[in-house]
Order: sequence, then C-alpha cells, then structure tokens
Amino acid sequence: MRNDEYPLNAAEAAEGGRSIGRRRGLVAAAGARRGAKRGIVVIDLLGRLFALATALAAAITAGTTDETLPFFTQFFQFEARYDDVAAFRFLVVASAITGAYVVLSIPFSLVGLVRPQAAAPRFTLLIFDTIMVVLTTAAASTSAPIVYLAHNGNSNTNWMPICQIFGNFCQRLSGATVAAFITAVIFIFLVLLSAIALKH
Repeated sequence: MRNDEYPLNAAEAAEGGRSIGRRRGLVAAAGARRGAKRGIVVIDLLGRLFALATALAAAITAGTTDETLPFFTQFFQFEARYDDVAAFRFLVVASAITGAYVVLSIPFSLVGLVRPQAAAPRFTLLIFDTIMVVLTTAAASTSAPIVYLAHNGNSNTNWMPICQIFGNFCQRLSGATVAAFITAVIFIFLVLLSAIALKH
C-alpha cells in the first residue's frame, strides 16, 4: 500500500510545482504590466509639461505682439497688433484654453501612478486630448496662411508683404504659429499614448 502511494504523491507534488510556477508567472506578468503602465504615465506627464510650455509660449508670444513704426505723422501712426487679425486672436484664445486644459489634466494623469488599472481617467483624457488636437490644429492652420501672406504677399491681389516693415511683428507671430503646431503634434502623441494604455 505504501509503495502505491509514492507515485501519487510524486504526481501531486509535480502538479503543485507547476501550479506555483503558473501563479508566479501570472504575478510577474501583472507586475510587468503595472510597470509598463506607470512608464506610460511618466511619459504622458512629460508630454503634458511640454504641451503646457509650447501652448503658453504660443499664447504669450502672440498675445504680446505689438509693433509701432518709429515714424508717424500728425494723422497717421503705423502700428501692427495681433488683435488686428481675427486668426491671431483665435490663436491666442485657443492656446490659452489649451494651456489651462493641460494644467487641469495633470491630476487625471497622476491617477495612473496610484491606480495603474484605472481606465476611466485615461479614457477621459483620451476624449479631451482629441478635442485639443482639433483646437490646436485649427488655430495653427488658421494663422499659418496669414503669416505666409505677411512674409510673401500675393501679387495676384496686390497684397504686399509687410514683414520687411514690421519685422518683429512677423517673427513673433511666426514663432507662435510654430509653437501651436508643435502643441498639436504633442497632443497627437498623447492621444496615441492613451490608446496604448487603454489597450493594455
């Protein structure tokens, strides 16, 4: 009787060893997934900080653009301001909204460090980040043609380039437009990052 028990006990021990091995493998895989999600959160936070910097740079640079030529007459003063053009006003407002959104979105992103498995905050960020992609792309795309005309003019409509006269005005608004495009690219990256996090 005792000899018959040994094979059974050996089989049970082998099965128990395999079960322990599977559990350890599952625990290790779960830990790896949590580590990967935390890595995604860190990258997401860095991306948001860069987006905040570029959005504020676009808003502040464009919103403080004002150049007055040193020569003027009693009746005329040659001045160029960002709010003379609706596209630049839109650029300032959209960039300011984007910057405010980034500040509000950071706590939602930080939830991922504490609760890597939480999907609701990440899904919320995915929706609003997509909206920010549309907003920043629209703002940058609206101001880009105006900046191009300011630099090059249009001979067909007899629009003369003004950047030879208002050089600082053009440089600042060109930089603000580039910053807005960079913000849009960062948000596209954040949307893809959120999609990857939700998939895993």
